[in-house]
Amino acid sequence: MITAKAASVRAREICELAPIVPVLVVDDVAHAKPLAEALVAGGLPALEVTLRTTAALEVIAAMTAVKGGVVGAGTLVTPQDVCDAKEAGAHFGVSPGATDALIAACEAEGLPLLPGAATASEAMALFERGYDMLKFFPAEASGGAPALKAIGAPLPQIAFCPTGGVSPGNAESYLSLPNVVCAGGSWVAPKDKVQSGDWAGIEALARDAATLGR
Repeated sequence: MITAKAASVRAREICELAPIVPVLVVDDVAHAKPLAEALVAGGLPALEVTLRTTAALEVIAAMTAVKGGVVGAGTLVTPQDVCDAKEAGAHFGVSPGATDALIAACEAEGLPLLPGAATASEAMALFERGYDMLKFFPAEASGGAPALKAIGAPLPQIAFCPTGGVSPGNAESYLSLPNVVCAGGSWVAPKDKVQSGDWAGIEALARDAATLGR
C-alpha cells in the first residue's frame, strides 16, 4: 500500500532526478539494456517505458537491472496494467489521465503514480485526493507552456511534468515555469537510432537534454 501523499513525494523525487524523462516505445527486448545504459550514462536516470508494445513488460524487467536507472511504466490505463507493471519491477507509474480504479490499484500495489491531468478541474480533483505532482498531458495540444503557466497561477501548490509534443525547441519554455519539475520527451531515443543500435548517439542526445533548464 501507498498513500497519495507518499506517492506524490516519491514521484516528485523521481522527477527531480533530471530535467527530461525519456518516454520510450521499445519493440525489441534486446534493445532494453543498452538503451537504458545509454540514457543513464547521458544523465537521464528516470525512464518511462510505455505499455504500447507487446515487449514493454519484458523491457521494463530488463531495464530495472541497469545500475542507476529508475524505471517506470507509462500508459497505465487499467488496474491490470498496474498489476502487470508492478510484477515486471516498475518503480513508478505514469498515466495519461486518472480514474478512481486506476488510482486505487496503484495505491494498493504500492506503485507511486504520476497521474495525468489536462485541465484545472482535473488537477484540482487529483489534488483533493492528495496528489500534487502530476503529468500535464497532452501538453502541446492542451495549450502548451502558456496554458500550464495559467493553471499554475491559481494552483501554485501543484507541480507538473508536461508530456506530449515536448521537443528540444520548446522544452525550455516549460522548464522555465515555476510549477514544472521536469518534462517528458521521446526525442532522446529516436526509433532509427534504437533500431540501428546507435547507443553513443542516444547517449549524446541524453547529455544535451540533461542540461536543459539548468
